[in-house]
Amino acid sequence: MKIVVATHNKHKVDEIREFFKDDFEVLSADDIGSYDEIEETGDTIEENALLKARSLANLTDYIVIADDTGLFVDYLDGKPGVYSARFAGSNATYEDNNRKLLRLLEGVPIEKRKATFRTVVALIYKGKETIIEGKVEGTILDSPRGQFGFGYDPVFFVDKVGKTLAELTLEEKNEVSHRANALKKLKEYLKNNLEDFK
Repeated sequence: MKIVVATHNKHKVDEIREFFKDDFEVLSADDIGSYDEIEETGDTIEENALLKARSLANLTDYIVIADDTGLFVDYLDGKPGVYSARFAGSNATYEDNNRKLLRLLEGVPIEKRKATFRTVVALIYKGKETIIEGKVEGTILDSPRGQFGFGYDPVFFVDKVGKTLAELTLEEKNEVSHRANALKKLKEYLKNNLEDFK
């Protein structure tokens, strides 16, 4: 059974492929031909995930999934939220976004730097749409730590494991991260509804 992920982000595909390696074959958008990533114009991460999944579902008969992730910082009233990927501008790098985040939190005590990473996965197959969410609670540090991961991983400290997401190996991250929690639910959903996907 094949799942196509509506993204060109190799890091994201690698995480998802590792997670499903014993159950499903995971393809990237690049594996099925021409696919242009669409602009994320939704007002919520749910809307963005659906926009991306719908754009690819028109090009393949495989199961299509797309996710959108937001970092919601309590002290910043939920920002960057839906704008997490372009927090420092439309062409911002991961480092640009992290620098802006840390600048806005400069001088804020650690106990007030609580945040939630949320991932929403949209699944589309034969016209049926399903939304699944995962999240992880943490704290934004005042400087990056760790060499793995991507995005805000180096500054997002997972309280329950005592490390940033960037200090975790891919296997460790796939036990605790927001995307992992969403993918666990997705895997359960696929197994419980297997007949629908044949």
